[in-house]
Amino acid sequence: MKRILFAALMALGLMGWAQELTVGSYNIRLDCEYDRERGHSWDERVPYITDLLEFVMPDAFGTQETLDHQLQDMLRLLPEYDYIGTGREGPREGEYSSIFYNREKLRPLRSSTFWLSETPDTVSRGWDAVCHRVCTWGEFEIIATGDTIYFFNLHMDHIGTEARRNGAKLVVERMAEIAPKDAKIILTGDFNVDQHDEIYSIFTASGLIDSYEAADRRFATNGTFNNYKSDSYTDSRIDHVFVSPALHPYRYAILTDAYWVVDPDAATTKGAAAPQEIDFSSQQRRLPSDHYPVFVKLRY
Repeated sequence: MKRILFAALMALGLMGWAQELTVGSYNIRLDCEYDRERGHSWDERVPYITDLLEFVMPDAFGTQETLDHQLQDMLRLLPEYDYIGTGREGPREGEYSSIFYNREKLRPLRSSTFWLSETPDTVSRGWDAVCHRVCTWGEFEIIATGDTIYFFNLHMDHIGTEARRNGAKLVVERMAEIAPKDAKIILTGDFNVDQHDEIYSIFTASGLIDSYEAADRRFATNGTFNNYKSDSYTDSRIDHVFVSPALHPYRYAILTDAYWVVDPDAATTKGAAAPQEIDFSSQQRRLPSDHYPVFVKLRY
């Protein structure tokens, strides 16, 4: 009898553990010559991006601005993960709005990418957008429980207001077509609008929940766009994690981690109140991307 009771308690414990997901959104900033000239080369940034992701170990996360060779670098440094998505200019061309998933936690069942335009099923630019913009989605089975989640990830235009407005309506329509009623839905992305914008309200009016607003606990000391300036502050959140009511956000974080470019020959000083064995030096503090990543812990 004791063995049966113990086994039942263990099963309940495992069930509770399995009914949690960690998801995120990370605009990693594309690899471009402009950044390399200013000390923000991709080769220098990528180890810090992937080290942070390895520490958090999200079950799934959306990325934005990722070029194909950046995807391959991330896969090499994140061996537990695979991804779905396609380039916005065509297969393997241009920026992806990809979805990375932990292969031990999630199994992809079906996936696709559509364009935020009047002709969403072909490579196209919509309305007043200055760039091609896409939304990638995937239906995943949670391996531990057999439950199904629907993950959508997008990057909206940074200029075209009509493109953002109509793109938001299109995404809401496609979600209703793809996912059944009461489904577990996650929508991440760089929306290029903050929580005060009327386009943000298109998503909340559809029934989606902003994880920031609903979370039981938050660690968010800044907004999500930093422009590569670690001393800049804003309360604007343009990178969002929306969820359907079937998911409950209980932890939310915007992680503002930085790294240092260390010159070993830099002059050192001692701190008056610090142990004298410690040497301090002034070094360059840099950010891995011009956006901060957002991570959310969910229960269902």
